[in-house]
Amino acid sequence: MNEDVRLTAWVRGRVQGVGFRWFTRANALEIGGIAGFAVNLDDGRVQVVAEGPRENCHRLLEWLRSADTPGSVDGVTEIWGTPRGGYAGFEIR
Repeated sequence: MNEDVRLTAWVRGRVQGVGFRWFTRANALEIGGIAGFAVNLDDGRVQVVAEGPRENCHRLLEWLRSADTPGSVDGVTEIWGTPRGGYAGFEIR
């Protein structure tokens, strides 16, 4: 079953000022079927909110944890929930 879910992930490490949000958006669009956003937080982390099919969100989470990201990811914390909707696509905030 591939129901729609909401993934909220907080990525820590050297992830600001390296194009991390842009590449996150590009990967979300490449995977397809994902709406949401990536935003820099004041504490140096990047927050990613992604809604769509569970498998697609898992693929994005795997990419966030991979060595293919720009910068240097020290860790990713995630929570899963019910989609809230309201996103026209995947954007950088």
